Amino acid sequence: MMLAAERHEIILSLLRQHGTVRLSDLVTRLGVSSVTVRRDVTELADRGLLARVHGGVTLVRPRSAQPDQRASPGALIGMVTPSVEYYWPQVIQGAQSTVAGAGGRLVLRASSYDAGEDRRQVGKLLERGVQALLVAPATDGRGSLELVRWLGSLAVPVILVERLPPAELPTLAMDAVTTAHALGAGLAVRHLVSLGHRRVGLVTSRSSPTSRALRAGWRETIESLGHDHGPDFDVPAYGSPGWAEVYDEVLARCRREKVRALLVHSDREAIGLIEQARDSGLAVPGELAVVSYDDEVATVSDPPLTAVRPQKHRLGALAAELALARLAEGAERPVHRMQLWPVLVVRESCGAVMDVLL
Repeated sequence: MMLAAERHEIILSLLRQHGTVRLSDLVTRLGVSSVTVRRDVTELADRGLLARVHGGVTLVRPRSAQPDQRASPGALIGMVTPSVEYYWPQVIQGAQSTVAGAGGRLVLRASSYDAGEDRRQVGKLLERGVQALLVAPATDGRGSLELVRWLGSLAVPVILVERLPPAELPTLAMDAVTTAHALGAGLAVRHLVSLGHRRVGLVTSRSSPTSRALRAGWRETIESLGHDHGPDFDVPAYGSPGWAEVYDEVLARCRREKVRALLVHSDREAIGLIEQARDSGLAVPGELAVVSYDDEVATVSDPPLTAVRPQKHRLGALAAELALARLAEGAERPVHRMQLWPVLVVRESCGAVMDVLL
């Protein structure tokens, strides 16, 4: 039986000879099922080696200049976010103000970190007639890869928000704007180390899609400074069933291992830890320094939390700017992948000077 690599070479050879090949012809030429041909074509397209067209495939060709299609006032922009609570409201507000400022209108739909629901909500916005989309799609779990692949095939521009195409789709030409979360974790770690802490622990919420980037930044920064890792905790959300018992276990382990500094995602979990620390007789920041990643409600903590602050409003505004620019310039515009750095705001919970912006 012919190997996949052999089939791929034959497909590419036929394309070099003929420019375009029908899928039915590939089934006959390769002597395999249509399912196998479609799988081969999908893999080659994901690698950027061919492009799919209706009923067939063609070689990838440079984009030709297209007529200027300026986004007229009244542009209708759709937005799909995984939530309209905690973190996302400021992103949405940033996008809304930018679209409104350009004379357009933003239409929002909320999803639920689910690829199927994301696709349904995007479909509803397309039926509504949106001219461009701002989407934070599910990136983990069943159907996420196919979702992003589908988004990249739509006839309207799609701007990814706090997401990048997966590694399996290296040439997917989609604009994106993200936050440098790993760098933000590094800012927190370096600040705590500058205060004399040699072991910094990490606490992340099980429900957070940001945890992976924060963990990478925390680990890489500690290694670059030549220090040992503190413990890495994965905890339930503050206020959820059983949260207090788990947070008590975190604090007990910190005491046993003499860990006196924690980076916590997010504000609510940091507030919960401080609450449990106080109840157990552990002083913050006297015996435990805490830095939160978020700065959503950090100032109302007791003591006020030192926090890493992602630029959420600006993130939404920039995503909307990318959509409007894509509508104005069309295919002539190169793909933009933009990343915003968070900032560290120093308050009382780490034992340093209050309200210093780093």
